[in-house]
Amino acid sequence: MASQDLIERLEKTILNIPDFPIEGIQFKDITPIFLNPKLYEDVIADLAKFSKGKVDVVCGIESRGFLFGIAIAVALEVPFVLIRKKGKLPPPFISEEYELEYGISEIEMRTNQIQPGQKVLIHDDLLATGGTTQAAARLVEKQGAKATQFSFLIALKNLEGEKKLEKFSDQIYSILNY
Repeated sequence: MASQDLIERLEKTILNIPDFPIEGIQFKDITPIFLNPKLYEDVIADLAKFSKGKVDVVCGIESRGFLFGIAIAVALEVPFVLIRKKGKLPPPFISEEYELEYGISEIEMRTNQIQPGQKVLIHDDLLATGGTTQAAARLVEKQGAKATQFSFLIALKNLEGEKKLEKFSDQIYSILNY
C-alpha cells in the first residue's frame, strides 16, 4: 500500500544501530522521522488510509505506539485509547500478562473507553514476535470489542509476529518489512 517513494524516504531516514540494546540486535531508530514534519505527515496519511472508514477506535501500545497512534486517530476522526505498561494507569483498568523471552510482562487499559461491538485498530511502531500486540488484542476482547486491524511502521517478518495476530484479524499492515 505504501508508495515506493515513502518506503525509500523512510529507509534513508531510519537509523540502524548495531548491538543495541544488546549484542546481536539491530535496533531501528525511528526518531529521525520526527525531525522531518513532511515525512511524519506522509507516514500518518499512509497508516490512516489503511483504516479509513473501517474502525471506531485506535489503541496505541506504550510508548512508541503513541507517537503515531494518536495522529492516526486524529486523521480518522476516532477516539484514541492508551495501552500502558503495568502500574501507569489509575483505576479502573483491566490487565493482560504476556510472555517475553526473559520472563513475563503485563499491559493495562482503562475500562469503559472501548465499547462492546466496536472495531479497533491496534497500532505500534514495530512488530517483532507479536506477544505485546496479541496481549493488547486480548484486552480489547475482554471489553467486548474486536481488534479488526493492526498497523505498524516496521515489521520484522523473520520473527513471525503476524502469526500470533492472524487469529484476531488478517488485516495486518506495516509500511516497512524486514
